[in-house]
Amino acid sequence: MSLLPPERTEFIGFVAPREVSETRDPQGPAIDRDYLRLLAQAHEWGGFDRVLVAFYATAPDPLLLAAEIGAVTERIGLMIAHRTGFTAPTVAARQFATLDRLTGGRVAIHAISGGDDRDLARDGDHLTKDERYARTGEFLDILRLSWTSAAPFDYAGAHYRVAGGFSEVTPVSGIPVYFGGASPAALAVAGRHADTYALWGETHDQVRELIGRVRAEAARHGRAPRFSLSVRPILAETEERAWARAEEILAQTRALRAAKGLGPAAAPQNEGSRRLLAAAAAGKRLDKRLYTAIAAETGASGNSTALVGTPEQVAEALLDYHDLGVRTFLIRGFDPLEDALLYGRALLPAFKDLLARRAGTAEAA
Repeated sequence: MSLLPPERTEFIGFVAPREVSETRDPQGPAIDRDYLRLLAQAHEWGGFDRVLVAFYATAPDPLLLAAEIGAVTERIGLMIAHRTGFTAPTVAARQFATLDRLTGGRVAIHAISGGDDRDLARDGDHLTKDERYARTGEFLDILRLSWTSAAPFDYAGAHYRVAGGFSEVTPVSGIPVYFGGASPAALAVAGRHADTYALWGETHDQVRELIGRVRAEAARHGRAPRFSLSVRPILAETEERAWARAEEILAQTRALRAAKGLGPAAAPQNEGSRRLLAAAAAGKRLDKRLYTAIAAETGASGNSTALVGTPEQVAEALLDYHDLGVRTFLIRGFDPLEDALLYGRALLPAFKDLLARRAGTAEAA
């Protein structure tokens, strides 16, 4: 699975090694192999293009989880979150290229610099945010050199110095780089390296503005990245039932936080979370289907805004973002396995049908 054509629509799901969400306490051991396999296969059955395997400081290793997912699936791509800076870039390049070869070219990297100082400190990283993004830029420079150089190379940066770097193993046909971050330091790296720039589920105005900034930054390097939107669809047979389910999920989230003794969410340290909270401050329901209450409740610590409605209504809402330039949709539910099946059965077909009908209408015109 090499770099996608600019107009190709892509759906990415989310696979975790055990059942957990804002409404569900972690179930089972840190790695439940049966659940991991079921969740991965549910996404493959549902027609997703890739699945994200996330990274945080106390979690099982995502590269090894991705290897297991690759072994129990046949087609689906692997978007592997990798926190840059903890593994030497030449070593990481060989690890990713090796897995790409073993899976027949299914690997992508989601390069993350880390937006929470507390989580980074658990692994002994105490650089500032701007320093982390500068390190990520050098890391991705070396990654690409390792994947493409036909002869040994040298590299001298502020964070890495490589003498005679070379990799015998290279990707099947290129490993796409996904990248997010909305601070000026992040956008500078995105312009140089992002094949797909990842946004969270923001308002139309926010998405339009940020896409414009990323495009301007990328144009300085002669690049034109794709854009991804991360959102949590909440579906039901009718719009009324969907909104009722959204309120029920909010109540369950509050109840679980209260049971854990969690007070108001701490102020976020990353720009993406601040942008989601700014949207939430503007209203609970925005742009007709964007539901921000769960982001407000959790401090927008991750992908936490929802699109609410019937499968057809949410497909229309996704199409609105498509009109703004988004071509990749990273979606996951609050009931992870059940929602993955529902998305594959109803939401993805509804979106593809709408897109095909629009293309047919344009062709006829």
